[in-house]
Amino acid sequence: MKKQIVEITQRIIKRSEKTRAVYLKKIDSAKSNTVHRASLSCGNLAHGFAACGKEEKQAIKGLNHSDIAIISAYNDMLSAHQPYQTYPQVIKEAIKDTGGIAQFAGGVPAMCDGVTQGQPGMDLSLMSRDVIAMSTAVGLSHNMFDGAVMLGICDKIVPGLLIASMTFGHLPTVFIPAGPMPSGIPNKEKARVRQQFAKGEVDEAALLDAESASYHAPGTCTFFGTANSNQLVVEVMGLHLPGASFVAPNTPLREALTKAASKQVTRLTQQSGNYMPVGKMIDERSIVNAIVALLATGGSTNLTMHIIAFAKAAGIIIDFQDFNDLSKQVPLLTRIYPNGHADINHFQQAGGMALLFKELLNNGLLHEDVETICGRGLTRYTQQPVLENGQLVWVDGVDKSGDPEVITTIDKPFKEDGGLRVLKGNLGVSVLKTSSLRDGSFVINAPAVVFEDQNELQTAFDAGELEKDFVAVVRFQGPKARGMPELHKLTPLLGVLQDKGFKVALVTDGRMSGASGKVPAAIHLCPEAVDGGLISKVKEGDMIMLDGETGELTLQVEEQELNSRVASVFNVNGHHEGMGRELFGFMRRNLSSAETGACSLFDE
Repeated sequence: MKKQIVEITQRIIKRSEKTRAVYLKKIDSAKSNTVHRASLSCGNLAHGFAACGKEEKQAIKGLNHSDIAIISAYNDMLSAHQPYQTYPQVIKEAIKDTGGIAQFAGGVPAMCDGVTQGQPGMDLSLMSRDVIAMSTAVGLSHNMFDGAVMLGICDKIVPGLLIASMTFGHLPTVFIPAGPMPSGIPNKEKARVRQQFAKGEVDEAALLDAESASYHAPGTCTFFGTANSNQLVVEVMGLHLPGASFVAPNTPLREALTKAASKQVTRLTQQSGNYMPVGKMIDERSIVNAIVALLATGGSTNLTMHIIAFAKAAGIIIDFQDFNDLSKQVPLLTRIYPNGHADINHFQQAGGMALLFKELLNNGLLHEDVETICGRGLTRYTQQPVLENGQLVWVDGVDKSGDPEVITTIDKPFKEDGGLRVLKGNLGVSVLKTSSLRDGSFVINAPAVVFEDQNELQTAFDAGELEKDFVAVVRFQGPKARGMPELHKLTPLLGVLQDKGFKVALVTDGRMSGASGKVPAAIHLCPEAVDGGLISKVKEGDMIMLDGETGELTLQVEEQELNSRVASVFNVNGHHEGMGRELFGFMRRNLSSAETGACSLFDE
């Protein structure tokens, strides 16, 4: 192991010592030496199996077979989750073959950020993660279950399922993916058409044609945004079967992996004699491994908050500085859009997860000796699944990249670091994704142009008022103000200005898309404007220094002048009403800061 990564891990272990001990005591007290339903009264149990068939009822009455919960984010509007429609029956039959039982314990909501970008519904996006965690908890709260399988893919869904899984850490848990859709038009072409539309060079029909050619089939979107970053993180933590993350949906291999994952959870229950609860399986080393893999691949900045949140659910305390310090130790090894032109299918074809595991393990960047759903050690994850004569087997992954422009080696990295910097200064602390930035765009010192809604920036762009060097300050987008919507709508606009030769950047207490691109964006700024952060005092024309090399984010205004200013007040202006937003006030008011996971489920 690389010395510096071990030191950071030890720092996290020490910081988490008390909270982790409390957590482990909690899950120990929740486990059962027999099946969990044995603690239910006859009336409880009768309700629990009333809808089952005769054979399943008999097995459940016997109190000697594991009952596995199925939690699913299926809906047929989301392309990534549409394949899950057929999974419950496949899972039930596979578990029945082991002598166990599976019951569909509950569905969770699943919203698509791609549909809600720039729309009022986006204000619910981050909060949906906490709703998913609570929905999962409701499903598991019946105490019928000895293990769980989680069906989820996209942005807030997997983090929500992970928070719930850690909360029910006494249960063995396996995550089952569905896989990416086939490649559509090249991502570079899609981005080009978006910028053409922003400049008025093509009409909506042309834009819709391009978008429809990109997002065009069942499966996960193929760019390396939050959804695919989620899958990578879950596999690196050992919650997927080896090589399962990016196998295409509706294929024989995908179905074989689903059946195998279903059977695997029964091998981890108390009844199996090989009890491995997920709360003990995932420890501080597993979390560090997740961060390392995210950084090595230039994954979604959204995971900076999500990892903090689900780690906290397991009693592990992570902060932005941990990401920053690990980024200095981990080189960038992949080029997947928006960090390059390839998509996740090209990554899979170039060697995929097995090759990534080999490169990281062979160079001491991952903790190998961790627990996984397949047992102790990550070496198993250097293998890839294949079908031989209709049987699922694992073979050694390739040793060399099939496309060095997509997956490279430690000695020839695309960047020397993991492409993530924490910026600090009088404005507060924020996150900057550097892996997609062009050379020469890491540092910008320019006057502020202040907005309190992303649509205001669109209006200024359309009016030709932004043809200059500037730092766009978009405030009152934080968790407590608006639920921290993504500001992906700004990416094409700022990209157009950057292409014209202007030096532009973004500073916001909101989020950017998991596919944050070439424009420097200091995001997740803490404290947020509504909490009295200095961003609430920025005025038009104030000079701001954003330095992605030194990690500086400074409002260059004399302290005496800042002390004399009155902070701007958030103009709700309908942002808390419509599209269901009025129902989420209690949650929005209780969201923590971005650096503590932007979560309403735990104390700050």
